[in-house]
Amino acid sequence: MWKKIGDRESGKLRPNSFITRIRSNRASSLHLSNHKELVSSHRGSVNSLQVDLTEGRYLLSGAADASLAIYDIQRATDYEAGGLIAKHKPILVDKQHQNAHKYAISTAIWYPIDTGLFVTGSYDHHIKVWDTNTTQVVMDFKMPGKVYRTAMSSLATSHMLIAAATEDVQVRLCDMASGAFAHTLSGHRDGVMAVEWSTSSEWILMTGGCDGAIRFWDIRRAGCFSVLDQSHSQLGRRPPLADKSTTKVSTSKARAPPRKVGSGSSSKHSGNSKIIKQTKGSAKQRLHPGLLTSQDRATAHYGAVLGLKATEDGMYLLSAGSDSRLRLWDIQSGCNTLVHYEIVRLQSSKAIQLDVSQDSGVVFLPCMTSIKAFDMWSGKSKMTLQGHYENVNCCCYSSHDQELYTGGNDRQILIWSPLKQIPADVDECDRSTGQPLAADEDNWSD
Repeated sequence: MWKKIGDRESGKLRPNSFITRIRSNRASSLHLSNHKELVSSHRGSVNSLQVDLTEGRYLLSGAADASLAIYDIQRATDYEAGGLIAKHKPILVDKQHQNAHKYAISTAIWYPIDTGLFVTGSYDHHIKVWDTNTTQVVMDFKMPGKVYRTAMSSLATSHMLIAAATEDVQVRLCDMASGAFAHTLSGHRDGVMAVEWSTSSEWILMTGGCDGAIRFWDIRRAGCFSVLDQSHSQLGRRPPLADKSTTKVSTSKARAPPRKVGSGSSSKHSGNSKIIKQTKGSAKQRLHPGLLTSQDRATAHYGAVLGLKATEDGMYLLSAGSDSRLRLWDIQSGCNTLVHYEIVRLQSSKAIQLDVSQDSGVVFLPCMTSIKAFDMWSGKSKMTLQGHYENVNCCCYSSHDQELYTGGNDRQILIWSPLKQIPADVDECDRSTGQPLAADEDNWSD
């Protein structure tokens, strides 16, 4: 640490590189927080967590008892152990609320550009848009089945669409501007459990279904334009663009110029060329994703796709399946990068929420009662976080504080952060008031 600070002061290490290394080190040294605690008021399993994208200050959680909670993770409401442990109590919307969901809340997300709104989806077949200040529902969408996941694009400037993954085979896009369904995306052959917007384009949507397929959609056109195939692979990261350009040039130079032939043969040749062009055109039509083809039936996992997460740069996609596999995909080429992650046991009864660190170096995956952290590019297991007593359903990484928040069936929300060094004389005063502790007070000191 001190060496990096010295290199930064001497100019050997650039500021951006210094920040990236510090954040990476903090993300790789997470432990159960010894100075911060969230007081959970949920009476059911915690199914969804998200930190707001604007301030990085408010944590939204949804639980199986149809309750919602909002935590201020930067300002504590109380202190314990002589001010050493900051306790954060939530604003709770329980099942007794007049607008509350009837059944379990499976997903809860913030409106991407403002904390004044948030969206929830439930097993009661409803997606609701809430006003944060009044805790009232301002919009309600009736879905054809249980809602597993919802997502909104953080890049969108031209639309306000909520992508909904339900037990129905169709993916529906709910328009907050009009209060109606804008699109219906058909292609999956079973329920859809995961949905994720691209982090590089506001028009690209990625969905994962119980049929094992991951489909890419451009919401401006009909039908999906790509289906990921686990057998279509490439080793390692994406090749540099220079290699692609050189290969194109070399292939173009390798082509032989057309030979001149007689008049009779030329007419035959031209006719054959037309046929070839027509067959190529028909082949392109046959490969249209909206039609039933072998490519359209490709699968990314041998079981249901339980979770999706795109990297911050929009170049790669992580998918977790009920076949106990975690896979890394190149979004541009649609290839499986063949990064070998450790085979882990995943619960297959519900969708799971995985996350990645800000520099896309560490992947956090809920694995039954623990959370596994993998190096994204090598696939090696970096650490195993154990603290929950029952299965873990969701995890959310805060890039602002380099902290990980996890929720599970034990109704608890745990905080994982880099260890904070506590000075030996910290117990001489109360951190909340700055005054001496009651046990250390006397009657003769000034």
